[in-house]
Amino acid sequence: MTSATSPHAFWLAGRQATGEDTLEVTSPWDGRTVGTVSVPTSAQVEEAVAAAASVAAEFAATPAYVRAAALDHVVRRLGERADEIARLISAENGKPMKWARVEVARCSSVFRWAADEARRFNGGTAQRLDADAGGTGRLALTRRIPHGPVLGIAPFNFPLNLCAHKVAPAIAAGAPIILKPAPATPLSGLMLGELLAETDLPAGAFSVLPVPNEAMPDLVQDERLPVISFTGSVPVGWSIRDSVPRKRVTLELGGNGAAVVLADYSSDADLDWAAQRIATFSNYQGGQSCISVQRAVVDDAVYDRFVPRLIAAVEALVTGDPADEATDVGPLVSEEAARRVESWVDEATGAGAKVLTGGRREGAAYAPTVLEDLPAHTRLAQDEVFGPVMALIRAGSEEEAFAAANDSQFGLQAGVFTHDVQAAFRAHRALEVGGVIIGDVPSYRADQMPYGGVKASGVGREGVRFAMEDYTYERVMVLTGLEL
Repeated sequence: MTSATSPHAFWLAGRQATGEDTLEVTSPWDGRTVGTVSVPTSAQVEEAVAAAASVAAEFAATPAYVRAAALDHVVRRLGERADEIARLISAENGKPMKWARVEVARCSSVFRWAADEARRFNGGTAQRLDADAGGTGRLALTRRIPHGPVLGIAPFNFPLNLCAHKVAPAIAAGAPIILKPAPATPLSGLMLGELLAETDLPAGAFSVLPVPNEAMPDLVQDERLPVISFTGSVPVGWSIRDSVPRKRVTLELGGNGAAVVLADYSSDADLDWAAQRIATFSNYQGGQSCISVQRAVVDDAVYDRFVPRLIAAVEALVTGDPADEATDVGPLVSEEAARRVESWVDEATGAGAKVLTGGRREGAAYAPTVLEDLPAHTRLAQDEVFGPVMALIRAGSEEEAFAAANDSQFGLQAGVFTHDVQAAFRAHRALEVGGVIIGDVPSYRADQMPYGGVKASGVGREGVRFAMEDYTYERVMVLTGLEL
């Protein structure tokens, strides 16, 4: 570990290194300095890329048990240091401790799934080719081969687990990875590098580089990094993909998730459950989650009974110091982010929206907020707020509810509260999203399932095995002259 007074080193081809400049990491809650991070020089970035390129063939050929053992080691160490790492996440990100602990547990699951996939992913498939006469005596054997080194670019909102979703699949597939954590929250990614450095992975298999955003274009363009996995803002993500059309680029770019409450979800217990889940997951990371609930689309038949329950559940959330174990909602990542959310709400209310609860900012914190009668032309209606704000929408029918959920440039996930299995299948067919969660909010994600969106929400899928497929390609070998 780096001492409290010296800068945190970064990880260059598996070893600690320091550069000439530093980056100060501050707490969104109270502005205190959480840590100082050393920033790599351009020469050190070049060294990391060269090391990844030079080890690519060796790492792809590494036995599965070696990669699995390294991933298993990270799982063990995350368990041993879970409290310490959760406190680090909370300090640099402002995430309440209860959610920081969940993030550490999820990260452990990602590495556990990756260890399992490393053992079984590349066993190969065989296909007889003698269905045609020209294929007599021939057998095709297909294996998946890494494209090469991966550039993983992670955001601030899940500073550990979204780094894991870049790193763990790459290691499992045998692809070297250069991880670029978010400038606001680099400490969690560097901690992950520390755990990986304790393994027997070959030098060059991983680097963790807290590179400034303005220095990224050269890395993005580097032909030695044929795969880019990016999670972050819509304009940045699509600009990356447009700038390197011949690379394999996967994008997870967010959304404005809808939770649909249908008419059959009508008992008191049903509405209490839906209200509690929607209230919690509109605000659980300060709203800074790609799949947080930004819109609740509620059937007219249950709307008037549902809304008071939702307001009560939102107002019951505990806001305040993220280090307090009782806190449900902490600050946003910065005061600038909170001021942006405030301006969007002000614009919406100026256009006629009604604030049912919340609507107040204090420093970097914004109160959990519920709006009604949100005009369609406002930014809150059209874009991703990435804050603890949600809007209520009244729907006259199932068809109208699904149309309202689809009325968005985004398509990441949607939640549908219903007991009707036929309605569930209709939702799965009708909703233009990457995932439909029945009986719960769009914020549910299991880290082994395919996760990603359509429309402006991106391309490609996370989820360990699915990311491994994005990082690799099929290579076929045909055997000839066999007695099949």
